Formats: sequence, structure tokens, C-alpha cells
Amino acid sequence: MMIRDVHIADRPRERLIRQGAASLSNQELVAILLRTGTKEESVLLLANRILNSFDKIQDLKNATVEEMTAVKGVGQAKAVQLLAAAEIGKRIYRRHSEGRYVIKSPEDAAAYLMTDMSSLLQEHFVALFMNVKNEVLHKQTIFIGSLNSSIVHPREIFREAVKRSAASIIVAHNHPSGNPSPSPEDIEVTKRLVEAGSIMGIELLDHLIIGDHRFISLKEKGYMS
Repeated sequence: MMIRDVHIADRPRERLIRQGAASLSNQELVAILLRTGTKEESVLLLANRILNSFDKIQDLKNATVEEMTAVKGVGQAKAVQLLAAAEIGKRIYRRHSEGRYVIKSPEDAAAYLMTDMSSLLQEHFVALFMNVKNEVLHKQTIFIGSLNSSIVHPREIFREAVKRSAASIIVAHNHPSGNPSPSPEDIEVTKRLVEAGSIMGIELLDHLIIGDHRFISLKEKGYMS
């Protein structure tokens, strides 16, 4: 069955206009982005196969053009449309959150970072710069790669903190293995940042290690005293 064979009242575009985007399923939203199917199948069936190629729809935000075009019926043009839509969604979420998201606990910080960081295939070291109300002013990836105290230099982080007029910072990095247990290197980096923050007058509030949808707070574990 092709999309044109679906009763007009049931077509995704028409339903979105009548009932709003929130009423559509993931399959229907992807179908709207794709616009057309193939000679062999409707756009709805193609959308369903794309979704079945990933564990969950959130995985689309980290998909590559190569992964998309590996799905039969998805050419480069359709892949680019989907990836562009995913990137727009990520940017809207960040803009909506940054500058007003208040962090009062390690759980708040983890909730802010978990969506982006739990599924990364490489280690990312990220800093959150906050004002006196503990509102996030800015989020920045400091570096990508294995954590090493010679690479994560306090100078880079606190230079940005001064630039942003931050009162405090939280740093975080992910473990692609999924296990958030801290390594000796993690602990060493944390202690260096605590010392630097004390000298600069910009407190390091916490260092989070993010695993597979779980995290560890090095402050709660006593590594920052």
C-alpha cells in the first residue's frame, strides 16, 4: 500500500494539520520527513524499517549518513533530511535548557547531561558553567578522547569560566563501556580541578562519570574533600 492509497484523513500530514504533531506516532513523523517511499513500499513502511534499524528513536540523533543509507530504500537525500531534523531537535533542546536549567543536586546535573552523553562511543569531557543561582550559563565539550591529566588542563576550563563570568562549574565525562566506576586518572583529574578552582575562586561543584544511563558523583563518593 502506497501513501496515496491511505484515506486522506489518515495521512500523516493531514493528521498533523488537524490534530497537531504530538498526536502522530514516531513512524508517522519519520514518514513526513521522508516525504516519499519507494516503488516497492509506502513511505510508512519505509519509516517503520528505519526505526527498526535502531534500538530506540533517540539513537537517530547520533546516526551517521552511512548508517542511514545502509537501510534499503534510504538514499543520501533522505538520510540528510533525517539527520538535519535530528540536529534541529538537539539544538532546540539545548537552547531551551541552557541559561535557565537550575542544578541543585548530582541528579539534576546527570539529568541534564544523560541524554547526550550516555550513548557516545568515545569519551567526551564536558564542563557546565553556572551563575550564582546555579543556573547553567554554558555547556562546552573540552576535549574528546581518553581521560588524561596532561590533556585535561585546568587552564582551559577556568579560562572559559572567567570568560563566562561563571561562579562555579561542574565537569562530567562518559565511559563508553557503560560502567561509571572512577579510574585513578579520573580521581587525579578531579583533585587537580578542585585545587585550581580554590585558587581561582570558582568552585568545582562536582565531577560526574556517566555510564549506560547511570552515573557516579565523585563528590558523593568523597573524592573532592
